[in-house]
Amino acid sequence: MTKVLVVDDDFMVAKLHSRYVSEMAGFTVVGVAHNGVEALRSVESLRPDLVLLDVYLPDMDGIGVLRGIRSAEEIDPGRVPVDVLFITAAREAVTVRAALRAGALHYLIKPFERGTLQEQLRHVAAVRARLDGLDQARQQDVDELFGSRPPGSRELPKGLAAPTADLVERTLREHPAGLSASECALAGSLSRVSARRYLEYFAETGRVEVSLRYGGAGRPERRYQWIERPRRARS
Repeated sequence: MTKVLVVDDDFMVAKLHSRYVSEMAGFTVVGVAHNGVEALRSVESLRPDLVLLDVYLPDMDGIGVLRGIRSAEEIDPGRVPVDVLFITAAREAVTVRAALRAGALHYLIKPFERGTLQEQLRHVAAVRARLDGLDQARQQDVDELFGSRPPGSRELPKGLAAPTADLVERTLREHPAGLSASECALAGSLSRVSARRYLEYFAETGRVEVSLRYGGAGRPERRYQWIERPRRARS
């Protein structure tokens, strides 16, 4: 379960974002803060895994809050680092650059639809799960985690989002025996239609093997199994 702290000076916006988070399987809101000092205190007392942070706060800006969080982590090396996702109306490039340099995981510009935030939450879950499962990272792992893909690497068709693709991939990897579209949707908190689109894309690109399970009357069930590529031998 990913613990989330919501930080926004607008009470209604904070309530709305909290509701979006609460609708997501695997996420829970542990607190809400409406200014920078309250945010820093809440991070200290609640120890969230993720902070949804606004830039415009009444006492300090969100960049200062993030720097304060990172400073506290440097002082206490045994402290588990918190991920920070900015949710703000601030569009200035200098602010975006400062957020990235301070260690933000991502940056969402208001206004946005509920699905946009939830896609980012799925991405956070996928990143955390991928890192927890790694001892040593390959370049492919790093590229996927940082979202940088050089020319010739995976390019998703229009209408498909990288965070959801990562989620579906992770779900399949966690179920090596394979899943149906319905099972994948349930495990990943997706709609069946959405899960099937990504599964069929993976099948078309050779990342997934499709088999048919015959049961009673009606069409056979399509099952999808992630294909583990053999690793190259070290030279």
